[in-house]
Amino acid sequence: MAKAAVIESNEEVTGIQRAASGPERLLQFLKDTRQEMRKVNTPSRASVQSTTVVVIVTVFLFAAYFYAVDVVAGKAIDEVLKSLLKH
Repeated sequence: MAKAAVIESNEEVTGIQRAASGPERLLQFLKDTRQEMRKVNTPSRASVQSTTVVVIVTVFLFAAYFYAVDVVAGKAIDEVLKSLLKH
């Protein structure tokens, strides 16, 4: 996690001071980024493949469910409208 320093003072930071601290802040950011990237674990090929299969199957199951709900709701609405228009 990046360390943040809070400086409490009555002095205002000038543009020159901010520009002078730029390279130092950039180097600290790059060090922190490198440290975080060392913690990253890449999944194995088998893990990615199995997760992909699970996602694809789940998408198709949800699609089938929503299709069924749409058909049933559509038929119900059609029947209600037909009965209302007959009267």
